[in-house]
Amino acid sequence: MLRINRENLRNSHETPWLILDLVMLGLLLVNLLWLIFDALYATEFVYSQLATFFPGFTDAYDPIHHNFILVDLVFIAIFFAEFCFRWVVSIVRKEHLRWYFFPFLHWYDIVGLIPLGATRIFRFLRIFSILHRLHKFQIIDLNQTAIFRFFSFYYNVFVEELSDRIVVKVLSDAQKDISAGSPLVDDITRQVLAPRRAILTEWLAGVMNHFGQSISDSEHGEAIREHVRKSVGKAVKNNSQVSTLQYVPVVGKTIENTLESAVTDIVTTSVINLLSDLDSSKIDRFVEAGFHDYTPTADELDKEVLQVINECLELVKAHVAQQRWKDELAAKEKTLPVTDIHVPPEDNPAVKDK
Repeated sequence: MLRINRENLRNSHETPWLILDLVMLGLLLVNLLWLIFDALYATEFVYSQLATFFPGFTDAYDPIHHNFILVDLVFIAIFFAEFCFRWVVSIVRKEHLRWYFFPFLHWYDIVGLIPLGATRIFRFLRIFSILHRLHKFQIIDLNQTAIFRFFSFYYNVFVEELSDRIVVKVLSDAQKDISAGSPLVDDITRQVLAPRRAILTEWLAGVMNHFGQSISDSEHGEAIREHVRKSVGKAVKNNSQVSTLQYVPVVGKTIENTLESAVTDIVTTSVINLLSDLDSSKIDRFVEAGFHDYTPTADELDKEVLQVINECLELVKAHVAQQRWKDELAAKEKTLPVTDIHVPPEDNPAVKDK
């Protein structure tokens, strides 16, 4: 049920406008009902019935019917004056960016002022504009009405079905283009990655420099240094030539440990220097030189990448094609109150006790 929020009405200072809207709404209903009656009066059946049962009424109304355009012009003059008044108020309040925006945004009011049968129907839109304005100021809440929920649900169903089919169609066309041999991987490499190679190499150089600084740090690089130490120690112990040092009397073990420690420091320092000295120009030259003569099985790679893209599009299509409005409708049906189930008297315990 539509209720008026009195507190929001007072806070919005829209009470005078609400009164004006109600007055104009009353005039609009009178005008529209009069138009319908006059259109029916022009039919032979209605006129003959009125002439038979109410001859005095037809005699009095005939001059009005023949000059009904003048009656309609009175209503049109009132509606036009109210339209101009609202236009001036909108200019004073600066409701729009330009003063001449108002008639374009309320075009239906202007069209409804034209005294033709096809254009008078636009006067009905005044009712919706009044309701929209009241809803905008939260004076009424259209979301709580059953009519709004009904039309909103089926509007969402229509939009969802239409948009799903459009998206699925677009994705299917994209899959056909890819399956037909579209050079997608080459285009991505040439048009997407190549223009950004400088940024990517600079980012990669920054990452490498950060890794070098982290390894050189006494706290954060301890894990890397420990891993290098264990790897070098294992390599030294497994080396047949170095392992013979332990047979040297007295100093053999010491020489082996010293050599292990020295190699560990050398390897760690080399890695740190390598990572810290890298810059974007060196990485760029490395990438250019490394891939200059590289000839991988491009066809197999392209097929695999295109297959991945195709499977991803299939998943997207399956997700888009889900009819969520059915789930929403099922959820609403579950929340409906269960009607009382009729229990026969012979099965009712209360009746049996009696």
